[in-house]
Amino acid sequence: MIKQINKKNIERYSRQIILKNVGPMGQKKILNSKVLIIGLGGLGCPVADHLCRAGVGTIGIVDFDKVNLSNLHRQSFYSQKDMKKFKVDVIKKKINLINPKIKVKKFKKAITENNANSLVKNFDIIIDGSDNFKTKFLLNKISIKYNKTLIIGAISKFDGHVFTFNFKNKNEPCLKCFYQSEPPDDDLLNCEREGILGPVAGIIGSLQANEALKMILQTKNYLNKKILILDALKLSFKKVLFNKKKNCICKK
Repeated sequence: MIKQINKKNIERYSRQIILKNVGPMGQKKILNSKVLIIGLGGLGCPVADHLCRAGVGTIGIVDFDKVNLSNLHRQSFYSQKDMKKFKVDVIKKKINLINPKIKVKKFKKAITENNANSLVKNFDIIIDGSDNFKTKFLLNKISIKYNKTLIIGAISKFDGHVFTFNFKNKNEPCLKCFYQSEPPDDDLLNCEREGILGPVAGIIGSLQANEALKMILQTKNYLNKKILILDALKLSFKKVLFNKKKNCICKK
């Protein structure tokens, strides 16, 4: 069923509806969009928060983990009262408190080769909030298969990366075009060993949500063929251009 703009929607979303690039038609696109978030940690929390407040009509959340004490310094949707509860249960409840009109589909499981197809195919945009490259490359492969938009985030120490891939575009490179081989997680994404500054997760997650909304609104200035790199210690951003690699899985 296609969702329409009504008086309550106009009041709730008035501050973004007045934007030139949104307007009533853009808000209608947001209300009818379907976004899947993989991982509800430091990245997934701000993504879910921003997207439910923006009015994304259907939000899928995938995670098998429970909230623990070490999560609280950077995973903004949780409090001490949520300790030992499943993350999908906590976030579904909180999204419903913020915006009860959002349809939340929760999947209390890890994404694997066996279930990735069934999870991904029914959503428009896939947002990666995972903490390992095995999951990121799996999402890359499945998103290519179903011509989905994939928004990948990665964080470590004071650093963060964002990729956006629109696989409806035949000229779009993919994650394998950027990495010559799958990087070892222990070297890059191990927050337990390497550490992470809490605001870095919030910044990168917020940028992923921003990219998702731009893709829903069909703006042309997304991170096409670029990686956005944040150095929070130096307070610097840079974009690095890369192209489709010969004989890659995304070659069509």
